[in-house]
Amino acid sequence: MSAPSVSLGVTPLVFDHVSHWYGEVVAVNDVTAEVQAGITGLLGPNGAGKTTLLQLAAGLMGPSGGAVRVFGASPVRNPEIFRHVALVPEREALPGMLSARAFVEARATLLGLRDPRAAARAALEMVEMDTVADRAVSGFSKGMRQRTKLAAALVQQPRLVLLDEPFNGLDPRQRLHMMQLLEARAAEGTAVLLSSHILEEIEGVASRILVMIAGRLAASGDHRTLRRLMTDRPHSVRIRASNVRALAAQLVVQAPVVSVEVDGADALTVRTTDYTAFSRLLVQSARGAAVTLYDVQPTDESLEHVFAYLVQR
Repeated sequence: MSAPSVSLGVTPLVFDHVSHWYGEVVAVNDVTAEVQAGITGLLGPNGAGKTTLLQLAAGLMGPSGGAVRVFGASPVRNPEIFRHVALVPEREALPGMLSARAFVEARATLLGLRDPRAAARAALEMVEMDTVADRAVSGFSKGMRQRTKLAAALVQQPRLVLLDEPFNGLDPRQRLHMMQLLEARAAEGTAVLLSSHILEEIEGVASRILVMIAGRLAASGDHRTLRRLMTDRPHSVRIRASNVRALAAQLVVQAPVVSVEVDGADALTVRTTDYTAFSRLLVQSARGAAVTLYDVQPTDESLEHVFAYLVQR
């Protein structure tokens, strides 16, 4: 049976109630989402299912339930897909004995490009690896390996680019250059799906964000909407001070404060709906009560807490 044909005029990537499990472990659970031309961020803590979702999109494995469609066709055992899709994995998989040029040329040859040498040269220049392209990969830094993988992915000018934690190992200048490179590809109509567990990396480049937690799609939308949800959620703050009861009496009547819980002789936990406003009034309240602040620590600022809040909404 021949593989279904690819149509570049349809939605680049569709997850339709997709699930995938490894034995009894559910990695992706009933995910439905679309990835259009432009840059879409795939955000979530480590272990959220982001890598599995990217591998499903690349056709490296089939879903246990639901369907994945890339340009209208299943990517599994469909060689035509590979001419239009590229995956940049997080895992290091570069043969150390090869030079960057040899590695990228080999991929260009496997893809059947007309002039593999010219295509590899252009791709290496694009990621600023042309000056070291003849050095062995084994001597590369993490950032150089990342850029080599990206060059190999872009060598055939794919219409869908899948990137798993692409900014790992890059210095600030290299990170900015990669963002600009991805934005340029998106402006030409390429669909880019990139994963990260760091919100600031994603919102700086992506126009739309998919939030994953525990294998489920917790939220999706433009980054401004999701940032507002994350900023406005209730915050929990633990405070150590010289007189926590006097400070609690000052704080409990303040508008942004939801609750105050005294925890021992020198600590209290405050829940607030506006962390910025609370930070200002905390200092004022401590001064008004003649209290010395020893330590102020948010207790729910991890991505896991943020995503859990989104799930519960």
